[in-house]
Amino acid sequence: MSLQVVLRAGRAVRGRLPLSSVCHGARAVHGAALRSTGRRSLLVAAGAAVTAGLVAGYGHLQRADMASVDHGEDLDRRVAAFMAPPVTELERLRRSGGDMKTRMELLIMETQAEVCRALEEADGGAGFTVDRWQRTEGGGGVSCVLQDGNVFEKAGVNVSVVYGYLSEESIQQMRSRGKDLKTKDGKLPFCAMGVSSVIHPKNPHVPTIHFNYRYFEIEEADGNKQWWFGGGTDLTPTYLNLEDVVHFHQTLREACDQHNPGFYPKFKKWCDDYFFIKHRGERRGVGGIFFDDLDSLSKDKLFQFVKSCAKAVVPCYVPIVNKHKNDSFSPEEKMWQQLRRGRYVEFNLVYDRGTKFGLATPGSRIESILMSLPLTARYVLYYCTFSKKGAFGM
Repeated sequence: MSLQVVLRAGRAVRGRLPLSSVCHGARAVHGAALRSTGRRSLLVAAGAAVTAGLVAGYGHLQRADMASVDHGEDLDRRVAAFMAPPVTELERLRRSGGDMKTRMELLIMETQAEVCRALEEADGGAGFTVDRWQRTEGGGGVSCVLQDGNVFEKAGVNVSVVYGYLSEESIQQMRSRGKDLKTKDGKLPFCAMGVSSVIHPKNPHVPTIHFNYRYFEIEEADGNKQWWFGGGTDLTPTYLNLEDVVHFHQTLREACDQHNPGFYPKFKKWCDDYFFIKHRGERRGVGGIFFDDLDSLSKDKLFQFVKSCAKAVVPCYVPIVNKHKNDSFSPEEKMWQQLRRGRYVEFNLVYDRGTKFGLATPGSRIESILMSLPLTARYVLYYCTFSKKGAFGM
């Protein structure tokens, strides 16, 4: 099916199409599947498949604000804008201002605050509950959760800065990705920090978003240090709006293109491949960008890239929230959202690397790791086809 046909179909239904890869057992797609229902349905996998064409076919939509923080900016003023004090003591941060661990901790704290305040403004009601926690084995974090708001059913934005020794399970997980890690007496010192968020809206026409940006350092037995960056941002609509998908991907592409024109296509494909529910044969959503073990350039260049991606979160998502948060929806559409969330839960608990790493890390905070789970979801034994009215029977 051509891109033009998909776009025409999108306009014909006012840009709102039910997302379902389940009803027809869709697999990784090379085209889009449309069927007449009363309100035509576009399979979720089709959204992932046509994304590249959509982005290429549209012009500039909205550029993320990529203004970098001036190195001479007063640290106290930066910290005052955070949701809570940093995990690392302020004086220590001040003494090690040029160290990558310090720069990354300040970035993730800043990202957390920017996203939380943007979501609070969009919600117009509830605020974030802030919980600053410590890890006995080393480090800690700041968990921010908004629940039962006007717009968001559950939104979590977490920061963690942890260090100590990796568990054997975590070491094996990293070795399975091709890392040659030299331990001493079975121990491997590490430092890991990142910001992670999953946002579940109430309205079925507002998509769920997930983002995570992180930095790792490991010191091997011979004193050699390995480091890498990882992260990404991806979108999971219940109902597909083609203009929203284009806006989302275009904003991420612009963030990537500032640093390397090859980043976006490479990390978009990685995202499509990663967020795939193998036991269902389904993609989780319409993709975005995803990368891990990134160490091919200098620390500074990759940090600037990660910073641009983190700064793109608010402009790629909040305009979509504001566009649809007051859309009307039916009980059937709400039910479909609940069923799709079940798929989200399945991926996070079965495949997600961050969940696995967190649960395998000694002293991890379970509540923060499982923050990605929605407040409500629904499971049924069988999915049936849409009826003529656009609902679905059981």
